[in-house]
Amino acid sequence: MASTPRDDAQTTPENTTATTALPAAQPPQTQQVPLVPTAAQLTWQRDGLGVFFHVGVNTFAGKEWSDGTLAPESFDPSELDADEWVRTAHELGAKYVVLTAKHHDGFCLWPTATTDYSVASSPWKDGNGDVVREVADACTRYGMKLGLYASPWDRNAPQYEDAAVYDEFYLAQLRELCTNYGQLFELWFDGAGSAGREYDWDAVGALAAELQPQAMIFNMGPATIRWVGNEDGLAADPVEYVTTSTDLNNYDEDVVETGEPVYLPPECDVSLRKGWFWQPGEEPKSLSHLLAVHDRSIGLGANLLLNIPPDRRGRIDPADAARVREFAEALEQRFGCPHPGTLTADGSTVRIDLGAETNFDHVELVERLEEGQRVTGHRILLEDGTVLASGATIGVRRIHRLEQAVRASALVVELSGQGAVLEAASVHDATGAPVPDSTIAYRATTLRPDS
Repeated sequence: MASTPRDDAQTTPENTTATTALPAAQPPQTQQVPLVPTAAQLTWQRDGLGVFFHVGVNTFAGKEWSDGTLAPESFDPSELDADEWVRTAHELGAKYVVLTAKHHDGFCLWPTATTDYSVASSPWKDGNGDVVREVADACTRYGMKLGLYASPWDRNAPQYEDAAVYDEFYLAQLRELCTNYGQLFELWFDGAGSAGREYDWDAVGALAAELQPQAMIFNMGPATIRWVGNEDGLAADPVEYVTTSTDLNNYDEDVVETGEPVYLPPECDVSLRKGWFWQPGEEPKSLSHLLAVHDRSIGLGANLLLNIPPDRRGRIDPADAARVREFAEALEQRFGCPHPGTLTADGSTVRIDLGAETNFDHVELVERLEEGQRVTGHRILLEDGTVLASGATIGVRRIHRLEQAVRASALVVELSGQGAVLEAASVHDATGAPVPDSTIAYRATTLRPDS
């Protein structure tokens, strides 16, 4: 053994097990029989990384939220290249993308029959374009899964003030999206602007069950996944997949109560830039910031949805493309050559045989989740009893970044939680790779963009 972490390694903000710099966690939910994920939920969780594309009339107006009065003629990308968008996500290692098919302004990126406020009224491709179709086709070419964001809040639709009439209008839009673009992986229902508003979620759930039964439903209505509760991309330890409530949006204290415990794993959304839509003068977040976001989302057992906003050309900004390439390269350096271990369990203690003396500075654990999330605590030790790392949940993946490199041929993991099962473990040697930020200096604003 060359060296071991300091005794206080688990209290440093840099380490993925730290909680002092993270948002408050959901309180534990106690029940005798853990709830189990559906096969579709577990597939979504294992995919882990997705990419968001925010684009629309806001892109051309320098706004984050517009009020539905921007002229559709303003949408006129000169070089829109959905293939580049999806290729960028694919090269990052993402498994799925989510496109803002309709943001709060009500502008539709497909030629909908429900309103004139869409690409059909824009000069782009002489009104014959369909951004959703172009992204869907690019996903097919790159083997990526497609998700669509369709804001329930609509600041353009005159029907919005009549709840029953608007519900029919919105269902018609969802039916188009769920019918015309192949299999969807995720339907993203943003809660912004909807505090206090009731939609016909029963009808939405029935439509989704009819047309896209495998799609994950984000956070509202018949949700199967939930928002992590901030726009910084940060989860907290413990990351519990069973909850009785979800946060609605980043701008008020409203929550959605489920009434009973539900298996709802979290998705962490964060933008590469400060804003969600491309704005002139903004720059991408630093590489060290993005690495910290990765470790405090995917590394804590949540999913990460990273927004990469196309610019006014309809292309990925060169600075953003360069930062994403750096991010992909850094992740490859850190985790691209895992050294798997062989597991032998003795009750709640698991020995991980690495086969030979191995240098490593990251330990990655995977819990068996088919019978539900059961691990409530864990410690990672060398065979001589030296504690390397500890934490609460493991979930679909848990990555511990050690303070210093270790050389060992075996590890021991002690599990807490009735019926807890460790399914896999590996170590990584990230010597020389970029390291995550220890502070996460920039946090997303909680002031409404239209305030």
